[in-house]
Amino acid sequence: MRVVSGTAKGRPLKSVPGTGTRPTTDKVKEAIFSMIGPYFDGGSALDLFAGSGGLGIEALSRGVDSAVFIDMEPKAIDTVRENLKAARLEAKAEVYRNDANKALAALERRGRSFDLVFLDPPYRHKFGDELMSAMAAKGLLRQEAVIVLEHESGYEYPEHISGFRRLRYALYGETAVSIYCYGSGSETDMGEGAQE
Repeated sequence: MRVVSGTAKGRPLKSVPGTGTRPTTDKVKEAIFSMIGPYFDGGSALDLFAGSGGLGIEALSRGVDSAVFIDMEPKAIDTVRENLKAARLEAKAEVYRNDANKALAALERRGRSFDLVFLDPPYRHKFGDELMSAMAAKGLLRQEAVIVLEHESGYEYPEHISGFRRLRYALYGETAVSIYCYGSGSETDMGEGAQE
């Protein structure tokens, strides 16, 4: 894995040791950012279930001002820190080891809000929509925030989730990517049904 584009382009990224974490491939990462960016003029990102941190690091490399990385696994947290250092982006990042729901509660207490959220829970969990609704209820999402939800291709989330509208849906082998917009920008249509 590597940083695909931006200020840290080409820098290699480590994967989390073991088989418990499934990294987003460079191909899928490039496809995601061509749909949501490809570059950003500031803003704040949240990488929940961060794994190696590849998505949040890519967002920082492409112009996001700051990112929060959260994962439950100690090995993942160590890998995120190493990858941020390799990409020279530590100054723009916060890294926390926490359960997703507890992390959202902690972020709410701190009054945080985000323009861009990456959700890549383990494929056995089908609660991406619940996490999105929880983030909205806790005030963690700015108007027109973009949520990138990765999930297994055999499962499809609804096109409309309360407060959210799906902008894009794309398949890459066993991986599906659903991109949602929150709030007033949810009427914008970026096109549907890209497939590979």
